[in-house]
Amino acid sequence: MKQLSTVIMAAAVLVLLGSAAAASATAINKSCVTGSAGAAVSIGYGGASAGAGAGVSLGGADAYRMGACPRAEEIVRAAVERAVAADPRMAASLLRLHFHDCFVNGCDGSVLLDDKAPFFVGEKTAGPNANSLRGFEVVDAIKAELEKACPETVSCADVLAIAARDSVVASGGPSWQVEVGRKDSRTASLQGANNNLPAPTSGVATLVQKFRNVGLSAKDMVALSGAHTIGKARCTTFSARLAGVGVSASGALGDLAFLQSLQQLCAGSAGSALAHLDLATPATFDNQYYINLLSGDGLLPSDQALASSAGVAASGLDDVAGLVAAYAFDASLFFDDFASSMLRMGRLAPGAGTAGEVRRNCRVVN
Repeated sequence: MKQLSTVIMAAAVLVLLGSAAAASATAINKSCVTGSAGAAVSIGYGGASAGAGAGVSLGGADAYRMGACPRAEEIVRAAVERAVAADPRMAASLLRLHFHDCFVNGCDGSVLLDDKAPFFVGEKTAGPNANSLRGFEVVDAIKAELEKACPETVSCADVLAIAARDSVVASGGPSWQVEVGRKDSRTASLQGANNNLPAPTSGVATLVQKFRNVGLSAKDMVALSGAHTIGKARCTTFSARLAGVGVSASGALGDLAFLQSLQQLCAGSAGSALAHLDLATPATFDNQYYINLLSGDGLLPSDQALASSAGVAASGLDDVAGLVAAYAFDASLFFDDFASSMLRMGRLAPGAGTAGEVRRNCRVVN
């Protein structure tokens, strides 16, 4: 009954907001969501992380199928399917690796580099990543198999992009044609990882600015936040949601029973206990995340803030709440926009003149 009333609420919000998004929604083609299959795409965004005019040229997956590594996608897909079958949470982990890679100096595989103290400190030990990112062993296994099939051909950055797509598909979500041709960085940025990645306590205005800093829009932010329909988070990341009865630190109202269940879960765990980001359908990639937000059941403060009128007013972006309602009402619209936003994020490129390579081992430069 609660879910039904939430969907009815979403429909009402859409009418009140006059949302054009739902009215113009079209069913997604779940086999290919791009108009650039096999065509080169010139990319390069201005912003803090993605240098303007980087000039990286990406092509469709046909660039591998018809080129030097025809089994590349097959190898990645099979490995991802095995990993997700063994551990459903791995789908969210691989998707998150791609996100954390792209938001720091573009999609260049920098997040995969190991520290080599005292000479090199990378991104793995940054605040948003330390003891949090996982799936590195899966990437290692994929890369090792690719190196046997086609040495020094498929970059680690491309592995992350393809694995992210395949993780979504393995969880029941949409597919899209991944653009490939990225190069791997020869360095990483601890400072960039600490500064560029959104925090789980961020309000709407901060979230929008973080995305704009790399060349993505508020709409991309809302759509990509839907990745939180799968995966888990530690109590330390959502403790602010429990500070007060039914109110998060960001000012977003929450469902009292839901928050009390979280308090019980986290009590005495020293913050290490894990909660599903989507309690209703935790291993299925769907639009339940947005339905949860309208019910006050968003896990992270940054999630619930998207549906908060206070958060939207503070950001000056009236369309944020409208998009949440639209995606809660129309799963096909969410799938379509998510796939499009993943393509845009995948085009974030390192700055102009940045040297790149195809690493043989994703953890170290050649």
